Amino acid sequence: MKGYLLAQVHVHDPERFKLYSAQVTGLVERFGGRFLVRGGAHEVVEGAGGGDRRVVIEFASLAAARQFYRSAAYQEILPIRLTASSASVVLVEGTQ
Repeated sequence: MKGYLLAQVHVHDPERFKLYSAQVTGLVERFGGRFLVRGGAHEVVEGAGGGDRRVVIEFASLAAARQFYRSAAYQEILPIRLTASSASVVLVEGTQ
């Protein structure tokens, strides 16, 4: 079954966030992931819907998503995102 990283992000330092974005793209690909949603217009139809940016990344499995997030390479760039934004990030196992 596929694994997904789902994030709701509020960017408060766009210039610094660009540094993170530039590095995370290749890293996601290196771990076999692909962005299904990366920003874009959205409409909250229920609940609080925190954040101004949505991200969905698909991986081959939940284990692969976990490997990406916990990798030394991602942990190295994570502080950039943490200082440029606040987020809720969830790893989810897909149904197919």
